Amino acid sequence: MTRTVHVHQVDAFTRTRFTGNPAGVVLDADPLTDAEMLAIARELNNADTAFVLKPDGADHDLRVRFFTPRTEAAFVGHASVAAHYVLSAAVHGTRRLRQKSRGGIVEVDIRGADAQRRIAIRQTPPALGREINDRERLAVMDALALASHDLDPNCPVQIVGASSTRLMVGVRAADNLRQLKPDFSRLTTLSAQLGAQGFFVFTLAPELPEVLTESRMFCPALGIAEDPVSGNAHGMLGTYLARHRLLGPMAEQVHFAGAQGHHLHRPGRVEIELELRDEAVAGVWIVGQATAIFETRISL
Repeated sequence: MTRTVHVHQVDAFTRTRFTGNPAGVVLDADPLTDAEMLAIARELNNADTAFVLKPDGADHDLRVRFFTPRTEAAFVGHASVAAHYVLSAAVHGTRRLRQKSRGGIVEVDIRGADAQRRIAIRQTPPALGREINDRERLAVMDALALASHDLDPNCPVQIVGASSTRLMVGVRAADNLRQLKPDFSRLTTLSAQLGAQGFFVFTLAPELPEVLTESRMFCPALGIAEDPVSGNAHGMLGTYLARHRLLGPMAEQVHFAGAQGHHLHRPGRVEIELELRDEAVAGVWIVGQATAIFETRISL
């Protein structure tokens, strides 16, 4: 029996086509097997593809599964933004949904309408892991072609996250980001040794306007040499910066924007909203726009 699925290509965290982070979105994916989802993700060849499914319980409105060309991922920020951008095409005004994935249930707000609508995803704060030791830090710096004086002394080199983990590496200036020469083979080995699936290198001294941070992210262990724009990692960054008092005066809500992707000629922007209770992060909102590239159908 022939089955047909509806496939969209979307650029997330941007309003300009062919920039930001591309993601596939497959609607009505319930009839697909795991092997077929993986095959479609491999064929689309994006870093991630979101497969939208019906809910299987009363505590959520829809399910989304995420596949890289290699494997299934627990949660992907930019692919969630892409999926809800497609699903909200006919929605006018704010709407809230509950999305279930392997990473748990997150709340999703659709803010605004038409091409200017923004997708906001609320997550529980990611866990802050250990600060790596001097020997490990030197190995990471060597794999990224960084020198000791390139690191921002206010930013501990620390693992953040649980099911999805990133090593936060703060550098002094945007020029340090430009000069990175990652050794992907060594970074893959270090991912296994450190327990960090990727390396998020950022600066609090951006050259671009209207943002607090600029960053680059390398995840060769996941099959992603360099990720253009990561919503999930920016959520981790927000919690990290709040924990180390690097966001200035703390109120009930703190907002900042981060730029990523311009080193790959795919510039994008992620907005982060932190909910604070007693100076601790109680919730993290990842906010972004998107733009459609194409849609098609695949018959199986």
